[in-house]
Amino acid sequence: MIKANKLCKAYDDIVVLKEFDLEIKTGETLVILGRSGVGKSVFLKHVIGLEKPDSGSLEIDGVTISDLSGPQLYQAIRNTGMLFQGGALFDSLTVIENTSFYLDQHDDIDEKEIEDRAVKALEMVGLKGTEYKMPSELSGGMKKRAALARLIVYRPQILLYDEPTTGLDPIHAAQISDLIVKTQHELKATSVVVTHDIPSAITVADRVAVLHEGRIIFIGDKEEFIGSKDEMIRDFLEKAIPKGVNPYG
Repeated sequence: MIKANKLCKAYDDIVVLKEFDLEIKTGETLVILGRSGVGKSVFLKHVIGLEKPDSGSLEIDGVTISDLSGPQLYQAIRNTGMLFQGGALFDSLTVIENTSFYLDQHDDIDEKEIEDRAVKALEMVGLKGTEYKMPSELSGGMKKRAALARLIVYRPQILLYDEPTTGLDPIHAAQISDLIVKTQHELKATSVVVTHDIPSAITVADRVAVLHEGRIIFIGDKEEFIGSKDEMIRDFLEKAIPKGVNPYG
C-alpha cells in the first residue's frame, strides 16, 4: 500500500530522512518507533502530501505521489486520513460539526446521511451524548477520541496516527490504543502509527519499525522487536519502558 524508496529530506543542514526505505503492507498496522527528531512525523507528512522529498520516491497504492501536485495529488491521497498529535479540532465548531466537517466540504451526501455517519462514528469511539458539546468542554482523552471520529467518518483506506497517546494518562492511552485496533478491524484499513509509547505499540502493531538517523534499522513483528538482541534496540527499550512495566500490558 505504501512504499518509500531512498526517500531523502533535509531542512537547511539538518538531514531528517536519509535514503529511507520502507514497505507497508495493505491492511496491516505498522508502528514506527524512534527518539524525538528522527523523522517519524516527517515521514507521515510525506504520505499525506504535506511535504515533498528532496530525492527518492513515495508510492501509495502503486501511484508515485512524490511526482504529483494539485488535483492529481488530491486524487491520489483522498483516501488517506491523519490523526494529528494535538487532535486539531476546530474550537468554534461543536463535536458533531467537527466530526462531519470533511463530509460537509467534500462529498455529495445529503444532510441526514452525514448526520447519521457522524453519530455512528462518535458512538464507535465512545462519545455518544457529546454531539453538541464544544471542544473546550472535553477532556484530553475525549478530544483525541473526537479527532479519531472525525478521521474515520469518511472511511479512509489509509490511517495515519501521529503520537496518538501523547499527553494521556495510562488508562486513557490504553483506550485510544484499543480504539486504533477496533478502527483498523472495522475499516479494514492500512494503518501507520508513530509513537513513543511501547505498551501502545505492542497493543496495536502487526509489525514494528525502528527509525534511527534517518533510516529504518529494524522491521519485524512485535515479538521479534521485544526479543531483539540488537544493542541499539535494547538500549531504546530500556530507556522507553520504565523498570517493572510489562510492555505487553
